[in-house]
Amino acid sequence: MESLMSARINLNPIHSVGSRQHNSRIVPALDLRVTRSAYLSPVGLMKNPKSFNSVSASVQPLESSAIGHFDNTLPSKEVLEVWRSANAVCFDVDSTVCLDEGIDELAEFCGAGKAVAEWTARAMSGSVPFEEALAARLSLFNPSLSQVQDFLEKRPPRYKFCFIALTTVALSGRRKYANMERDGGGGGEKLKDKNMTVYLISGGFRQMINPVASILGIPLENIFANQLLFESSGEFLGFDSNEPTSRSGGKATAVQQIRKAHGYKSLVMIGDGATDLEARQPGGADLFICYGGVQLREAVAAKADWLVFNFKDLINSLD
Repeated sequence: MESLMSARINLNPIHSVGSRQHNSRIVPALDLRVTRSAYLSPVGLMKNPKSFNSVSASVQPLESSAIGHFDNTLPSKEVLEVWRSANAVCFDVDSTVCLDEGIDELAEFCGAGKAVAEWTARAMSGSVPFEEALAARLSLFNPSLSQVQDFLEKRPPRYKFCFIALTTVALSGRRKYANMERDGGGGGEKLKDKNMTVYLISGGFRQMINPVASILGIPLENIFANQLLFESSGEFLGFDSNEPTSRSGGKATAVQQIRKAHGYKSLVMIGDGATDLEARQPGGADLFICYGGVQLREAVAAKADWLVFNFKDLINSLD
């Protein structure tokens, strides 16, 4: 363990990243920082970074027949009361904030996409322990540091502008976009007025999540995610098992830690997978909202307090 800790290289976030908007894309400014421990900024790793490529991306709507058998697409009075009174909201990242499953995208980039995607489906359905699925997926392709660098440069995270304008950016209260009204008529201001605090809680990797959080203005201390570890030579070493999100029940643990540390009276978890559903338990989330706009996992959606397919529904419900 001692040699593992001393030899590993982490791709850690920088604490602030400037951005500029150009041609409907967000382009992160570069700031490469290297410390004595050889920590590298994930944004700085993009030697010639391309735009974060999905502020205008969209997801095809689901057929009405696919959602007609769910009875929780309309929130109850009690659910609405909790949502409207929430002072903290925790978002899953993959297939919620971002359009893709990060580990699947990295695996495809490294030539093992199909096999890893099958494991991801099992993990998100809750049929296997998360830590088992995480280790199994990584062992299928063992990504090197250089591969992760190339991946971040060539395939930056994809996410929807609607989410940025109406949810995360507004909730974080860090910045506003001039074209916010295009995607919902200032709905984000409603969330900002509610003084909600945003957290990102993910079974994905900080190497992929931190650049997104930096662009969205979400503080680094509000991120709970996994960490890839590398040898000093750049060879894949594993993942940090000390992160709560590296194992089953980890998101529930993270939510409980958040609530205990800040004393939130009402906290909501939003995501698409079984690990997100787990966060709704005593001392954790008061409400689980299943977002099915990217991936609809029926077993999870059926147990949600509220099933939504568009973030605008959350904004509009605050009236």
